[in-house]
Amino acid sequence: MGGFDFGEGLALAALVLAVLAWGGLVGLWLHQRRFRRLVSQLLTGVSGENLEAMLNEHAALMRVTLDQTAKVAQRVERLETEAPMNLRNLGVVRFNPFHDTGGDQSFAIALANDRGYGVILSSLHAREATRVYAKPLRAWKSDYSLTDEERQAIALAQKPPSEAFAGQ
Repeated sequence: MGGFDFGEGLALAALVLAVLAWGGLVGLWLHQRRFRRLVSQLLTGVSGENLEAMLNEHAALMRVTLDQTAKVAQRVERLETEAPMNLRNLGVVRFNPFHDTGGDQSFAIALANDRGYGVILSSLHAREATRVYAKPLRAWKSDYSLTDEERQAIALAQKPPSEAFAGQ
C-alpha cells in the first residue's frame, strides 16, 4: 500500500541522528585542533622559547634575588647597628698659637662617634718643631684639660656636617 512504514521512518531518523553526531564530532575535532594551536602559541615565548622553560628560569632567578635581598637586609641591619659607633663626627680648627710663625699651621681635630666617644688630636707648630697630642674623648668630654681650639673642634663635631662645614 502506499502508507508510511514505521521501520523506514525509524531508520531515516537514525541516519539523520548519525549524520548530526558525525558532524558534531568533526566540529569538536576542528575546535580541538584550533585550541591546541592556541595553547602551543601560548606556550611558546616571543623569542620562540618554551613558556615552561622561561617560567622555570624566572622562578630560579627569583630565588636568587630573594636570597640576595635577604643578605642585603642583614648587612643593612648590621650597618644600622654599628653606625652610631663609627667615628663619623668631625670637627677641625686651624690656628696660630705663636705669633712669631706664619699662618695657621697648628690644628685641633675632634673625631667621635654619635655618643661622643673618640679622640682629640692637636698639633702645635713652631719654627723649631711640631708637636702632636692625643686626648681621649668620652661623652664629648675629656679627663684632660682642653684648649679653646679643642673645645671649638668638639663643638663642630657635635653639629651636623652641613652646619659644621658651612663656612669652610
